[in-house]
Amino acid sequence: MRRMTEPDEVPEIPPYAEAVLDLAERIPPGRVMTYGDVAEYLGRGGPRQVGRVMALYGGAVPWWRVIRADGRPLPGHEHRALPEYRAEGTPLRTVAGEPRVDLRAARWDGTAPARPA
Repeated sequence: MRRMTEPDEVPEIPPYAEAVLDLAERIPPGRVMTYGDVAEYLGRGGPRQVGRVMALYGGAVPWWRVIRADGRPLPGHEHRALPEYRAEGTPLRTVAGEPRVDLRAARWDGTAPARPA
């Protein structure tokens, strides 16, 4: 019997998932994109497809930078996301006693950030 960890049994990540994960890695610290922003930037899929990719494959990228359109941290992962936002200086606001990302200040449009000279 073969073990599940053998290389030829590891499923290949689909091209769309690779594109989503690549973009998630490019989002600068302190900035975010919504699931819909990612789909729009890539020009394919939609928020649900991006969410599915992040749920299946997003653990190795800065997943906390891809968020819901209302700015709330991913339900069930708030305790992991909030320290990341605070460490990166992501603008936050409080709505009905809950912390949310301030999308007006934190949303990234996909343009490359200025690189140090």
